[in-house]
Amino acid sequence: MTAEVPGEIVARLREACLRLPEAYEEQAWAGTRWRVGRKTFAHVLVVEGGRPPAYARAAGTPGPVVVLTFRSSGEELAALGGLGHPFFRPPWFPDIVGMVVEADVDWSEVTELLAESYRHLAPRRLAGRLDPPPGR
Repeated sequence: MTAEVPGEIVARLREACLRLPEAYEEQAWAGTRWRVGRKTFAHVLVVEGGRPPAYARAAGTPGPVVVLTFRSSGEELAALGGLGHPFFRPPWFPDIVGMVVEADVDWSEVTELLAESYRHLAPRRLAGRLDPPPGR
């Protein structure tokens, strides 16, 4: 059994995700995920004792750490993938980014990253309801 993500982290992510059109939350095989349609745009879980192993390998740590995965594209995907810690690139999807959620996390940045992840996966009719991303 994996450890539970601290409630305050889930609450911050819930607030950022559930304000997006037709987004919903559900328990995942480990942790919590947020979806639009049948597509997961955010997933948070705890890596502890090297489990789950795929996440421990991707994050480069046996834990304990809280890990958030989300989707990205284009220049942002390349930039995040090249930054290094706290970001990492899991191998299971070409557009996925992982992030170790640390005590000093910038929640404004996380909120923007999650909105971009949603925009990347949501149907156009829903993505079009969001404000344009900063700088566009």
